[in-house]
Amino acid sequence: MEKKVFENHKRYLERVNFYRNNGYDLEKERDFILDKSLPVSGEILEIGTGKGHFALALAKRGYNFTSIDISSQEQAVAALNLRYFGLEKQVLLKVENAVSMSFVSQSFNTVFSINVFHHLENHQAVLEEIIRLLCNGGKVVLSDFTDKGLEMINACHTAEGRTHDYFKHRLKEANEYFITKGFKTIEYESQVQKVLIAQRR
Repeated sequence: MEKKVFENHKRYLERVNFYRNNGYDLEKERDFILDKSLPVSGEILEIGTGKGHFALALAKRGYNFTSIDISSQEQAVAALNLRYFGLEKQVLLKVENAVSMSFVSQSFNTVFSINVFHHLENHQAVLEEIIRLLCNGGKVVLSDFTDKGLEMINACHTAEGRTHDYFKHRLKEANEYFITKGFKTIEYESQVQKVLIAQRR
């Protein structure tokens, strides 16, 4: 295995431990989201790969899926994280903009998007795309920070010399949108993470 894979994994562990020591357990929260999402089946799409933390959680549980992100640089990090664990063949990484994706309508049974919603400039277009891509009876799982969770993440980013967004949008807006479209919704919450599950009838 290449040196860059090991170096990237070292950075991954440092990041996970840094966040955990500051009150946000990345791995525990990804498991919380996934546990609340079960059962998960069929064709799966993740919107917002980032550095691959949720992609890794999905892949470790044996799922094969597609993951998109607008940033090829972020996806390169995610690919290294997956490769370290020998899971890269389970994930099709694609650079796409979530406001207009290349997939055929009703291509996916389950759509995940984790800690992305508060960043979105055009959340309405993204929600419309999700509905376009979702099969009849399909499930959407959106998760984002609680107020306390975002406060912790912002503190971590500040400590790393970076900045992080505050809430442009909240999951309440997505919940209201899905209800108007006839979805059945349910919400869960840990201390730092909110989860919204919307099921297409």
